[in-house]
Amino acid sequence: MPAKLSSATLVGLNVFPVEVEVDIDRRSVIHDVDIVGLGDTAVKESKKRIKSALKNSGFDFPHGRIIVNLAPADLKKEGTSLDLPIAMGVLQACGHLKKFDFLCIGELSLDGRIRKVKGVLTMLLQLSMGGFSKPIIVPKENEVEAKMVKNLKIYCFDHVKQVVEFINGMIVHEPVEFEGLPPFSYDEDLDFSDVKGQTLAKRALEIAAAGAHNVLMKGSPGAGKTMLAKRICTILPPLSEEEALETLMVYSAVGQIDFEKLKRPFRAPHHTASSVAIIGGGNDARPGEISLAHNGVLFLDELPEFRRDVIEALRQPLEEGSVTVARAKVTVTYPARFMLIAAMNPCPCGNYGDPKTVCNCSPYDIIRYNKKISGPILDRIDILVHVGRIDPEEYFSKDSSESSVKIRERVCRAREIQKRRYKDVKISTNSQLNSKLIKKFIKVDEKTEQLLKLTVSKYNLSARSIDKILKVARTIADLENSQNVEYKHVAESIQYKLNQE
Repeated sequence: MPAKLSSATLVGLNVFPVEVEVDIDRRSVIHDVDIVGLGDTAVKESKKRIKSALKNSGFDFPHGRIIVNLAPADLKKEGTSLDLPIAMGVLQACGHLKKFDFLCIGELSLDGRIRKVKGVLTMLLQLSMGGFSKPIIVPKENEVEAKMVKNLKIYCFDHVKQVVEFINGMIVHEPVEFEGLPPFSYDEDLDFSDVKGQTLAKRALEIAAAGAHNVLMKGSPGAGKTMLAKRICTILPPLSEEEALETLMVYSAVGQIDFEKLKRPFRAPHHTASSVAIIGGGNDARPGEISLAHNGVLFLDELPEFRRDVIEALRQPLEEGSVTVARAKVTVTYPARFMLIAAMNPCPCGNYGDPKTVCNCSPYDIIRYNKKISGPILDRIDILVHVGRIDPEEYFSKDSSESSVKIRERVCRAREIQKRRYKDVKISTNSQLNSKLIKKFIKVDEKTEQLLKLTVSKYNLSARSIDKILKVARTIADLENSQNVEYKHVAESIQYKLNQE
């Protein structure tokens, strides 16, 4: 009679149950382990780890032909998390283990220790949300993740022998206690008070943070674009519990989770990054930088230096807040709702438009450089702000700039206003408004409407650009705690859009 155990595998961020079946044919003259069920190389190699782990833990490895089936057989299984359930199946099939009614996950070392595996938090959260009721066994090294999940009975072990003794009733082991998420924190080394001058740029980033808008900063080298971008997370509100869980699930799936501090993601990939690294994909359809920046910031420094296909691939995620990675054998959807903060020079040498420096670029060079950013991408940028060089007087001024804490207070108030306004429509920020919701929540008077019509007619703006102007204007009004979008709010919003034309 084959032994049957429960486990699970990750495909993207989705958890699929896996039934591990183990059958031993002791009459066979061939002593080997065959693993079937569409496992990858790591799964196929598990038979060698399991054999050594069981022998070095004091168990006799059975003679004969061992067949391991991972059902459903048409679902691809990846990684090393199935080592432990396969080992438990072998022990149950040869009589060393009582009936095993647990779901278990873990990788085995050659001496029988249970190593940590990535994706445990993602699996546990999905199982918890799905109402899973069986007790679960995970590696001791994943205990911190186990303590973040409620409504599940989870046991943590660091050696295969302990698991056998616990199942057979030889030892008592208590399940982990729910402790919740790690505390949220900000980077104390970064603060807007460090930035001298740049009043306009700070105002633009405050508006962007309040409404989760996309920003493009344009200016000479050394003007402070990167310095400003690195401090944007210090004025964003703390992650809500729902946002934190979404973010942790992505980072757990790729094994990059930080258990000590919870922060908004800030991803700054190099301009040599490929489209697969930014968007996601590869043979295993991994999440890319835009998914790792979910609920946080994606900073693209030197934007025109990124490959054209990488920049253009951002179109759909910027609109939809998610990305679907389709491969021949798997299609996975990852969350990708992020703030895009981009920075670029006005020309290849960086001095075009600077009143105190001579630009050495030809008109053709300047046009070609700026043409690297296509119209459709610029259309998806809510705010463009010019960042000029600061005067020496500003740099050496003794006056202190406004701190991130004060700016964050205003941003949090604006976000709370938006949260209350949109509580019935399942969005949380102004940037998420679609055309239908814009008509419902943003009303302008006749004078303001005339301003918009004149602007659209003169600069030939698209419908998306009009929507962007209204959404940014709504955020400016929220920062001023104004119930209505007024003429001055729209006028300020227009200047941020016309900078792109």
